[in-house]
Amino acid sequence: MLIRKSPEIPSSEITPRSTFEAFHSNRRRFLAGMGSVGAAAVASSIFSRDAFAATTKLTTVPSKYTVNETVTPEAKAQSYNNFYEFGTDKGDPAKNAHTLRTRPWTVKFEGLVAKPQTADIDSIMKYRPIEDRTYRFRCVEAWSMVIPWNGYSLAEIIKWAQPLSSAKFVQFTSLADYGQMPQLGWSGINPPYVEGLRMDEAMNPLALLTFGSYGETLANQQGAPIRMVVPWKYGFKGAKSIVNIKFVDKMPHTTWNNLSSTEYGFYSNVNPSVDHPRWSQAHERRLDGTGGIFPKTIPTLPFNGYANEVAGMYAGMDLRKNF
Repeated sequence: MLIRKSPEIPSSEITPRSTFEAFHSNRRRFLAGMGSVGAAAVASSIFSRDAFAATTKLTTVPSKYTVNETVTPEAKAQSYNNFYEFGTDKGDPAKNAHTLRTRPWTVKFEGLVAKPQTADIDSIMKYRPIEDRTYRFRCVEAWSMVIPWNGYSLAEIIKWAQPLSSAKFVQFTSLADYGQMPQLGWSGINPPYVEGLRMDEAMNPLALLTFGSYGETLANQQGAPIRMVVPWKYGFKGAKSIVNIKFVDKMPHTTWNNLSSTEYGFYSNVNPSVDHPRWSQAHERRLDGTGGIFPKTIPTLPFNGYANEVAGMYAGMDLRKNF
């Protein structure tokens, strides 16, 4: 098995942010959001607004979904990101995402559901225990990391949303706010950013509704306060800063597939046998801090090493055509 239960990651392998920085960063975000609290009315039979604690630490529980591989240093994972709403260079999100206000924040659940509702982020976070899951993270640009994410299975919130039997896909929409995302106008994408999963993919326990990494709430540049991590797919399938989850009966349009369908398929499963038109996908540069200035190159694994858990969903499919 490629996924196994393992001891918690030693603190020596993780580079934490300072408590001082964490406290004041969230205090600023909280104060900035206070002015619009009145506009964030929430209608939900289960979720209600909770006070936002001025800390980034998360209370988590261990998970069996963990890989025993060298963890990417936190500083690298938070300074080398794709988040075009804050710039197209890898270092831009870390420099620019401080303008994102993550409180107040709500997520709308709509479409083919028994009862469309809007839920507050803090209550969504408390709906199920937040787990520590160390996943391989593979970018379509042929680099990869190993990141300890914090969240719970997307399937849990789907069960709460009560989709109708006619719902075959789940669509995720990210925040698009030019006031908070000044770089959005020249990002090259058509806002808002939209992604999607087939329902069986969304219900797979590996699909992670994610609120943190390295034991703390997500950094803005990582897609705070709520994002998806789908470890057997390329990283762009993990929608960031989600504000809408919609259940639909047809395959939804998605941002990168709309921009270039020959380069970015809807499924986008990690597949070393299907190259990107401009580069090979057979190998990847593993950014884990062990290769000095030259990251080590390793072979890419089918489904990013999660074939045992997910390959059955694609039995009989032509993965070259359905890439």
